[in-house]
Amino acid sequence: MAKGRKSNKPREEKSDWQERVVQIRRVTKVVKGGKKLSFRAIVVVGNERGQVGVGVGKASDVIGAVKKGVADGKKHLVEVPLTKSNSIPHPTNGSGGGAKVMMRPAAPGTGVIAGGAVRTVLELAGVKNILAKQLGSGNPLNNARAAVSALDGLRTFAEVAEERGIPIENLYA
Repeated sequence: MAKGRKSNKPREEKSDWQERVVQIRRVTKVVKGGKKLSFRAIVVVGNERGQVGVGVGKASDVIGAVKKGVADGKKHLVEVPLTKSNSIPHPTNGSGGGAKVMMRPAAPGTGVIAGGAVRTVLELAGVKNILAKQLGSGNPLNNARAAVSALDGLRTFAEVAEERGIPIENLYA
């Protein structure tokens, strides 16, 4: 019996992934017998080192919905290139549904200037200095997806130089 207990302990490894619930919605579906109640959870998953994802989970209980959202978020991870000052390399825009998000790099010490779901996405991606603005929709799911699409479109100077087939020094000229 003691062996069984010891074997369970290594499975509980310390994970560097963080999860934040952005929204929990109670949704009802009208069926023949009445109303069927379930929950929808929007979850942002990130490791604060350049990887972030947004997931949605639906279940009949809140805990199940959050677990499904975390699993969905880990399936839809994007890599975010960060600068030395923990900012983004260049200004970018993203859209998701009716929401649009504008992001600009900021000087060290600025902090994360963003609101709602976009702030959560940026913090879990590991961005420390950025200016962001939500435009259009106020829907948290669309705003989170717009933020992820904006971060997904980022490229570093090295990537651009490699695509063009020129030395990185020639980009600054």
